[in-house]
Amino acid sequence: MDKKDFLNKDRIIKAITDDGFFKISVIKTTDVVKTARERHGLSLLSTVLLGRVLTGTMLLASELKGEERIRVRFEGDGPVGVLMGEANSAGEIRGYVQNSDAQLTYGNNTTIGDGIGLGVLSVSKTLYNEANPTTGSVEIVRGNISEDLAHYLIQSEQVQSAIHLDVGIDENGEVSSAGGVLVQALPGAPEENIRHIQSNFVNMPPVASQFDTGDYIDEILNKITQPYKVKELDRYPVHFFCRCSKDRFRSALQMLGKDDLEEISDKGQELVCHYCNEKYTISREELSELLIQSQAKLN
Repeated sequence: MDKKDFLNKDRIIKAITDDGFFKISVIKTTDVVKTARERHGLSLLSTVLLGRVLTGTMLLASELKGEERIRVRFEGDGPVGVLMGEANSAGEIRGYVQNSDAQLTYGNNTTIGDGIGLGVLSVSKTLYNEANPTTGSVEIVRGNISEDLAHYLIQSEQVQSAIHLDVGIDENGEVSSAGGVLVQALPGAPEENIRHIQSNFVNMPPVASQFDTGDYIDEILNKITQPYKVKELDRYPVHFFCRCSKDRFRSALQMLGKDDLEEISDKGQELVCHYCNEKYTISREELSELLIQSQAKLN
C-alpha cells in the first residue's frame, strides 16, 4: 500500500466550528461497505441500505466513549426486512440485513425507501454510567436511512441535525465509494448561521461522488463549514470488525439446559454469526464435553 492509499483509507474526522455553534463529523466507509457486501453476499439494494446503516451507526457512535456501543435497528415491511448496525467509538462496525438478496421492482414512483417500507427505527446505547441499555424508537419516515436518522435525533434526542449517507455503485455494479456527513447545531447557534450551513449541506454533491473525484474527509469538512473555521477534535480509522469467536459460541451453548444439549449432542453443530456471517463448527466431541459439564453442575 502506497502513502496515498494509506492516507485515503476509511476514517472518520470530528470537528467543531471555532464559534462553538456546530459539531461536524465526516466519514469514509468504502472498505467497510465492500467487506459487508462480500461477507453477507448482498444484492445491490441490500448493499446500499446496509451500507448507509453502517455508515450512520458509526457517525452516531463517534459521540460515545471507549467501549460504549450503539445499535441501530430498522424493521420495516419492505423486502429487506430487518437492518442492523452496531458500532463503538473505537471505529469497529458490524451489521447485517435479514434478506441479503432482496430486490425491488422499480416503477414510476418506486424509491429505495420502499426496500424498507413502513416500520420502526430503534437506537439502543450501552453506556458506562447506565446499568441497562437506553433505547429510543421512532417511526420510519422515508426509509432512505439519512432522513430517518435525522428524524430520530430531532425527536428522541432533541438535537437539530442534518445527516447525509451515501453508497456509490459504479457501472459494473460494484461499490465505488461510501461515506457520510453529520452536522449538529449546538445550543445558541444563530438562525442565520444555521441557514448558511443548511445551504452548504443541501448544495453539496453526494459524498460518494466527492470521494470518487479525489476529495477526502478533510475537503468535504471544509465545504460543509465554509466560511466558518473549524477545529479538528479527533480522527481515527474505521473498519468492519466483529468480536465473535468460537469460544463465545461455546459459552452461549453452555447456557442451554441439559435436555437441549442432549438433543444436539449426537452430532456436530455449525453456528453462524448474524453480524459477520462467520461460521463456527462445534464438534460432536465438544458438545459431549459441554453436556458433561452441564450434568456436573446439576450434581
